[in-house]
Amino acid sequence: MKKSQNVMIKGTKDGLILQLNDQCSYLELKDEIEEKLLIHQVETEDNPLISVKIQVGNRYISKEQEEELKELVRNKRNLVVEEVQSNVITKESANHLHEENQIYSITTIIRSGQVLEVPGDLLLVGDINPGGTAIAGGNIFVMGALKGIAHAGYNGNKEAVVAASLMIPTQIRIANFINRAPDHYSREEHHEMECAYIDETNQIVIDRVQALKHLRPNINRFKGGH
Repeated sequence: MKKSQNVMIKGTKDGLILQLNDQCSYLELKDEIEEKLLIHQVETEDNPLISVKIQVGNRYISKEQEEELKELVRNKRNLVVEEVQSNVITKESANHLHEENQIYSITTIIRSGQVLEVPGDLLLVGDINPGGTAIAGGNIFVMGALKGIAHAGYNGNKEAVVAASLMIPTQIRIANFINRAPDHYSREEHHEMECAYIDETNQIVIDRVQALKHLRPNINRFKGGH
């Protein structure tokens, strides 16, 4: 009787992919990984370090099991684990992703000394006064005056933008980039909605909000309308 193939090893230009059967027992997987990597080590023992991706499919593995799998691969002298990929995420991770993709609509005025923080996009109906701060994991849209600090994409999202009906910020931050408002900005000069984004040179620039249609075509996450 032919032995089932619980571990498939595929070679790519970037290294190896270990595709693991997500229907067999975890112990069976470990035994077969050990066996096949021993054969692989004999065949490639003269080669330099090889990057390995482990794909576990629809199997949930704990942090301890993930470390075990990594250790099995690391024990072979020319293999280095790049990542472990799974189609399954924990409830905690799912909730976190849901929060990051939410649009938080809040009506308030952020006054000096106050900080408003949300994990996703922020739609603020109100002003951010000097000394006030708005922080979002995604984009920040201010339906009012931005006179304080706005930090969009705080988790490193360089695609995030800041938009305001009146853009007179003390400071704008997107991901890890910081930009103070240009000196020529004044309340009298700007009466249309503007946006700030990171351009191809990694500079924060301020432009008319209409530019977002071309710069960030996937930014529209509101549904409805014709």
